[in-house]
Amino acid sequence: MDILYWIIIFSLLGGVLSVIAASAFLLIPEASRNRALPHAVSFAIGALLGAAFLALLPHAMADNGAKDFHQIGLTVLIGILVFFVLEKMVLWRHCHSDHCEAHTHHEAFEQGSQHSTISMILIGDGLHNFVDGILIAAAFLTDIHLGIVTSIAVATHEIPQEVGDFAILLHSGLSRTKALLLNILSSLTTLVGAILAYAWLQDLSSIIPTVLAIAASSFIYIAMADLLPNLHKRTRLSDTLKQLILIVSGIVTIYMAHSSLH
Repeated sequence: MDILYWIIIFSLLGGVLSVIAASAFLLIPEASRNRALPHAVSFAIGALLGAAFLALLPHAMADNGAKDFHQIGLTVLIGILVFFVLEKMVLWRHCHSDHCEAHTHHEAFEQGSQHSTISMILIGDGLHNFVDGILIAAAFLTDIHLGIVTSIAVATHEIPQEVGDFAILLHSGLSRTKALLLNILSSLTTLVGAILAYAWLQDLSSIIPTVLAIAASSFIYIAMADLLPNLHKRTRLSDTLKQLILIVSGIVTIYMAHSSLH
């Protein structure tokens, strides 16, 4: 199969199908959904960290050839700082309920405007998905197996993210159908980013290790800065053990997927 077809298929998996899965998740009664969502977040943390440290960074360093590996490390650090700034600008955030901190701050700044809340969600999600598309394309251009593992990691964190987006959009007054359609349109930027990156990176293969390092920084930042703090809200030993088991399960899933595909 042509590499472009792989990129298109898995970009849709990471974007549109994640939105549809999230919308189906919202059909679950709220009490059950609130119990299940932290488990999905825990698994996503493991998948993101596994993809970053077991797949993306090793490939970035291997493809960097004889160049200084410190450059890859510096790129990861700069990437983390860039995502920090983007989140401060409310262009990059991971909400898993309608009580998202970033959402609350933005509403206060905009005097509670529903339209500004909806715009913030769609613009931020569109930018995030566009970047995800670039990262997926770069991974596939490096290795098909790496592309698949990267897409899995994207999908695992996009589903709980989209659940949070849906909750906020519905809370802002949109109907379920309109919220679904707007989220699907926003998710299509994953495909746009992937196709543009495919055309661009083919002639600039030398920068692919840098893009992979940025992908790793994105996954590390999302896992550690956005997702992990949510788990600290549950302090019971039983909850901590469940979280740890699910995080390890996410890591093992990526490890096995990466190993079995090679």
